[in-house]
Amino acid sequence: MQAKFIKSATNLRDCPQDRMPEIAFMGRSNAGKSSLLNALANQKKLAMVSASPGKTRLLNFFDVDGKYRIVDLPGYGFAARSAEERSQWSEMVEGFLTARRNLVGSLLIMDIRRDWTLDETHLLEWLLSRDLPMAVALTKSDKLGKSDIAKRKSKLVSDLKKLNYVSAEVFIASSLKKLGCKEIEDFIYKSWIKDNRKVKVSEDF
Repeated sequence: MQAKFIKSATNLRDCPQDRMPEIAFMGRSNAGKSSLLNALANQKKLAMVSASPGKTRLLNFFDVDGKYRIVDLPGYGFAARSAEERSQWSEMVEGFLTARRNLVGSLLIMDIRRDWTLDETHLLEWLLSRDLPMAVALTKSDKLGKSDIAKRKSKLVSDLKKLNYVSAEVFIASSLKKLGCKEIEDFIYKSWIKDNRKVKVSEDF
């Protein structure tokens, strides 16, 4: 993956105004979104990794091979944020997911050691309302043994089935060991980009 940072935005007006398809990267503030993006691009500082989870509060756009963009959304679920900050996050992210016309897929990035929560359920509901497909990357798998990894993946698949969502691909990933990177990159391109016909051209992106 050849990727480069394009720009940051806080609202739809500041987002790139073109027809290029986009993939949303979403997850909790400490799920390892930036680390995974760096691993996918084989770059150490493409996306800044903060020592303070939840510090990134912008929509960050990255060009991938001139064929599509990854949009790194601000992390959610960070308890230290004020009620006002959480409200601002909700307005920014929900507005983006609802109105952005060229979104064609979404990657939910979860720490493999965490359980599915109501936050993820609400996020899934937003994606379903947009008919936006989702895949899941379970990060930090290097911190568990093979048996525990299999159990955690099985539990997530079970949780998704209970929500009547059975079509999500689930990837085991490790930014440290670059595990799952090729599989994730190949899936994004082949499933959501290569033959994409979903981008709806509109004057209002």
